[in-house]
Amino acid sequence: MEFIDYYKILGVDKSATQKEIQKAYRRKARKYHPDLNPDDKEAHRKFQELNEANEVLSDPEKRKKYDKYGKDWEHGERYEEARRQQQAAGFGSGFGGQQYSYTGSFDEDTFSDFFEQMFGGSARQRGRGAQTHFKGQDFNAELQIPLSQVYSSQQQTLNVNGKNIRLTIPAGVENGQTIRIKGYGGPGIRGGPKGDLYITFNIINDTSFKREKENLYKSVSLDLYTALLGGEIEVETLDGRVKLQVKPETQSGTKVRLRGKGFPKYKKEGQYGDLFLTYEVILPKNLTSEERELFNQLKTLRS
Repeated sequence: MEFIDYYKILGVDKSATQKEIQKAYRRKARKYHPDLNPDDKEAHRKFQELNEANEVLSDPEKRKKYDKYGKDWEHGERYEEARRQQQAAGFGSGFGGQQYSYTGSFDEDTFSDFFEQMFGGSARQRGRGAQTHFKGQDFNAELQIPLSQVYSSQQQTLNVNGKNIRLTIPAGVENGQTIRIKGYGGPGIRGGPKGDLYITFNIINDTSFKREKENLYKSVSLDLYTALLGGEIEVETLDGRVKLQVKPETQSGTKVRLRGKGFPKYKKEGQYGDLFLTYEVILPKNLTSEERELFNQLKTLRS
């Protein structure tokens, strides 16, 4: 198997931090995402390489094995286990007084040969019988979606490695949340199960609301006269416009809670968070001389 330099694919140094790796992955994933390059096979290939590189380098344990074993990192645990069994069987000093080491590529047949050289034919059968099936590689992908679209459940069709996947996105999914689609990863080894596909959601806020889990927050402008005298206003929610009664002498910064007008609770049908409104009283500008006189009269009365 040809060596693939995951660091080069992501465009980072071997000393890169996890934060730098994630930043590089997101930047390149957006560039080569299949949704933005529907007919570009080369972009699809690069996107798959990026996902593979990110899966390994973003996982500290996998990255450690990759740095140690290179392209054979997936077989590192089996090599270590074989080495431990060698030592337990009394071969710690090697065969015939010579130290034994293996530096070749660990494809499936080579690993079996290595196992046989260490423990003999019976051990080869034991090794094959105990470790016949291996799960395929997991894939990672990022799906960018507007906040307004996850206010309700929806279906999307994704193309992963040439296969169309009809995906139901539950209402209320959060930014950075990852879901697993079983069996849509890499092929299994020796009849083992396929790997899984992990999709991470990148939620883009295309609304005027601030979201914190299932609650929404928004500032609402209130004119001076309505704030002083009270009245009725209309405010926007993600479920349409609603009318509110403003109490007389409402102060700027007053908060109002609208129960059930927030965001859907993830996988809790019919349950919603709350909408919190903060009133911002707006003072009138460009006063006429008559208006200024009236305010002076009011000032005199108040004093």
